Amino acid sequence: MPATSSPIWARRSTPREPAVKLAAFEELIQRMTTEVPSDYFDGVTEVTVSPRTLPHPVRGEIYTLGECIPLPLDGEGPDAVQSRVVLYHGSFAAIAHQDPGFDWEREAWETLTHELRHHVEWRARTDDLEAFDRAAEQNFARLADEPFDPLFYLDGDAPVDGVHQVDDDWFLDTICRVLPSEVPFIWHGRRYRVRVPAGTTLPAYLLVDGVAEPPPGDLVLVLRKRPRVTDLFRTVTLSQASVVAEPIEGDA
Repeated sequence: MPATSSPIWARRSTPREPAVKLAAFEELIQRMTTEVPSDYFDGVTEVTVSPRTLPHPVRGEIYTLGECIPLPLDGEGPDAVQSRVVLYHGSFAAIAHQDPGFDWEREAWETLTHELRHHVEWRARTDDLEAFDRAAEQNFARLADEPFDPLFYLDGDAPVDGVHQVDDDWFLDTICRVLPSEVPFIWHGRRYRVRVPAGTTLPAYLLVDGVAEPPPGDLVLVLRKRPRVTDLFRTVTLSQASVVAEPIEGDA
């Protein structure tokens, strides 16, 4: 079981006053707990709202919305795993103050169910959500132009083979032996291609623009070689560039 709490982060954008006060937010969370199947609460000592604001220690636009805090107990079985779920009203208010489109109810539901899923996975001794949270942290690093693990997106959601989602960003995973001059891909039922810029090397992140139905965040075409054992012993230099998608006639 993880020895530290597992936070869910969120970004902020442009100014607006918070719409939900502390007492109303507490009522909202308590109502939501009645809408979640009771099995999810096995071993959860409490779900509580804190007035605190928890800023990210490094990134100024990010706050911790909630945490599932493990409570150490003796034993190895699921019954030995207990947790306390906390949602931070101050963090919600800080983001709402900056984001005109902030949806308190949707974000509260996502945060509550996210933290309960952490608890369920800890009891089952799995770490899928832990891996996703690490991917989200690496994606924040990418967006901040900081060093990041080039394969972090593999720990995101994967609705179909070769397509991965981390928050609002989508990554199209393409394995190639040598760098091609252009790459075809499918997005939202349409076929496109991009021309690989001169000087690109593998692995490469190509930030794609020009698709008809873009995602809310980035659409990234990732080009990489099939991993080898020797990759563990060398430093990877990631190539990044922006490209424009060209439609290919005919639906996918």
